[in-house]
Amino acid sequence: MKRKASAAWSGGLKDGKGALTSDSGVLKDTQYSFSTRFEDGIGTNPEELVAAAHAGCFSMALSKILGLSDIVAESINTTATVSLENVEGAFCITTIHLESTITASGADTVTVIECAQKAKAGCPISKALNAEITLDAKHVG
Repeated sequence: MKRKASAAWSGGLKDGKGALTSDSGVLKDTQYSFSTRFEDGIGTNPEELVAAAHAGCFSMALSKILGLSDIVAESINTTATVSLENVEGAFCITTIHLESTITASGADTVTVIECAQKAKAGCPISKALNAEITLDAKHVG
């Protein structure tokens, strides 16, 4: 399976602008720029997209791993916070913090949290990133 997205950019770094498009059409000429990445401009940025991808991937992986323990969650709500920092003169994603609330009525909390830790380590986005990944998981139910 392969997925594609494309980026078009014109102009300089600070005064230029770009557009992101995905084959699925979910992103279609979605605006991004220096101000959306490093200031408070309107649009998206690569780090926000990585955060969305990681939150979605983790949640799906957790659903699968819970299922292997015969647990079906009513809901998994995950937020990923990506930290972009200047390290030795170059910007890089240094950390990603996942916060997840799992509603699974009747499930054992220890098992749910263990499954969350496995999902953090095993989801494809976690495996693709060279960043410290932390997790706060809370079981409700």
